Amino acid sequence: MKTAVLLSGGLDSTTALHWAHRHHELLCAISFNYGSNHAARELACARRQAEALGVPYREIDITCLAPHLKSALLSGADAIPDADYAPENLAQTVVPFRNGMFLAIAAGIAESCGAEALVIAAHAGDHTIYPDCREDFMQAMAEAIRLGTYAGVQILRPFIRADKAQIVACGAELGVPFEHTYSCYRGGEKHCGRCATCRERREAFLAAGVPDPTVYES
Repeated sequence: MKTAVLLSGGLDSTTALHWAHRHHELLCAISFNYGSNHAARELACARRQAEALGVPYREIDITCLAPHLKSALLSGADAIPDADYAPENLAQTVVPFRNGMFLAIAAGIAESCGAEALVIAAHAGDHTIYPDCREDFMQAMAEAIRLGTYAGVQILRPFIRADKAQIVACGAELGVPFEHTYSCYRGGEKHCGRCATCRERREAFLAAGVPDPTVYES
């Protein structure tokens, strides 16, 4: 199947990129710069991963939206809490309707480049605090995209029943160079090791029994 993939440059989406490259005819990788703290480092990883596979890379600049959206992810490194994934911490890092915006724009790009499907790395470990990660939202969005495109573009979610450790295991089997992925919400040269995404990343490698190549500050 001809596909496009949403690629952030993080661990999950990079594994989805490699999965799509192996199992489908991958026409393009689509990334969004929405002005997050970690945009520069994450997008550099996204471009590197796509180019290494010979996949056309498209980076869409929507930073004009950042001043109109409220999120610690858009407010600088100091706004990111040092804590595990808990509702009160997660709520601070929500970017309102982020997946909705990404999927809507990417669906148009996917159809324009001839793709029949769009891959997103949503997984079973996505947290219920994020409304645009929930199953009912994803199903509704998938149906809207199918109905709203001439090609009836499908949404593929290969990891929807997998947790993050299983994604790491899948990525290891696919040969994903995890050292060229980025997760930290603070956006520093090294992963901080303290924010929720860093903690989740480290725990996933440990649970999967896969060596973690990430350099953490702490």
